[in-house]
Amino acid sequence: MEFSFLNELPKLVWMLIGIVVFLGVIGLMLVLLDAPRSKRDRWQAVFFLGPAVLLLLGGLVYPVIRTTVLSFYDRSGDTFVGLANYLWMFQRPEILQVLLNTLLWVLFAPVLATAVGLLYAVLIDRSRFESLAKSLVFMPMAISFVGASIIWRFVYAYRPADQEQYGLLNQIVVWFGGEPQLWLLNQPLNTFLLILVLIWVQAGFAMVVMSAAIKAIPTETVEAARIDGAGPWQLFSRITLPSVWPTLLVVLITISVQTLKVFDIVRTMTGGNYGTSVIANEMYSQAFSQGQLGQGSALAVFLFVLVIPLVVLQIRRNRKARELA
Repeated sequence: MEFSFLNELPKLVWMLIGIVVFLGVIGLMLVLLDAPRSKRDRWQAVFFLGPAVLLLLGGLVYPVIRTTVLSFYDRSGDTFVGLANYLWMFQRPEILQVLLNTLLWVLFAPVLATAVGLLYAVLIDRSRFESLAKSLVFMPMAISFVGASIIWRFVYAYRPADQEQYGLLNQIVVWFGGEPQLWLLNQPLNTFLLILVLIWVQAGFAMVVMSAAIKAIPTETVEAARIDGAGPWQLFSRITLPSVWPTLLVVLITISVQTLKVFDIVRTMTGGNYGTSVIANEMYSQAFSQGQLGQGSALAVFLFVLVIPLVVLQIRRNRKARELA
C-alpha cells in the first residue's frame, strides 16, 4: 500500500499529541514527586532519565498511542468508526464472558496466591527445614508460565474410563471410584483450574517476600507478646499481620498486575476455548488470528486502563514508604 502523508496526518497528529502529553506527565512527576534541588541535579536527572525516556517513547509510548488510534478504526485501520469497537465489547455475549473471566482471575488469583504465600511464610519461619521448604515452594517461579501450563495439562489430562489414566487428577478420581472428567472443558470449573496454575507459580514469590517481612519483625516485640500470654493466633493477628501489612499490599498489587496481563496459561492450556478466554488472550485472537485490528486494539486499551490504577497505587505507596524511611 502506497504511503500517503495526508491520509496518515490524523494518526501522526494523535501520536504527536500523545508524546507531548507523555512528556508533560513525566515532567510534572519530576517536579511534584522528586524535584531536584539545584541546577546540577536537574542536569543529572536529564542525563540518567534521557535514555530511559527514549526507550519508553519507542517501546511503550508509540505502541500505546498507535494502539489507541487503531481502536477507533475498523478492522483494516482505514475507516474511522469512533467508539464502535468499545461498544462492541459490552454488546457481545462472548466478550462479556471474557470480561467476567478476567474479573474472576483478578478477584481470586492475587488474593489466594498472597494468602498461600503468607501461610507458607508463617508455617516454615524458623523451622528446622526452612531452607529446603522455601526452595521447594519457590521452585515453580523458576518455570515459565508456558512450562507450568504444560505440567498442569498433564495433571488435568483425560482418557476414557476403560483406559489407564496418566492425568494425576483423573487417576485420583478413579482411585476413589469416580469417572474421569474432561476438566478443561467443564465451565466454569475450567477457569478456576487455570487460576490454580497462576497461584501455584506466584505463591513462591509471595512466600519469599512475606518471609523477609516476617523476619524483620523485632524479636523483642514477639517475645513480649508471648510473655503477656498471646497464643499463636493472637501473635499472628495482632503482631505478624499488622507488621507485614504494607508488604502484603505490595505483593497483592504486584500479583494483581501480573494477573490482569495473564496470557500464556490460557493460550497454552485451552487456547481461550471452552469459555476460558481472558482480555489479553482475546486481544491477541481478535488482532492477529481474526484480523480485527480495531477490536483487538480496543481490548488492549481497555486492559491498559485497568492496569493504570494499580500502577499508580504502587507508585504512591513506594513514595510514601520512601518518605517514611
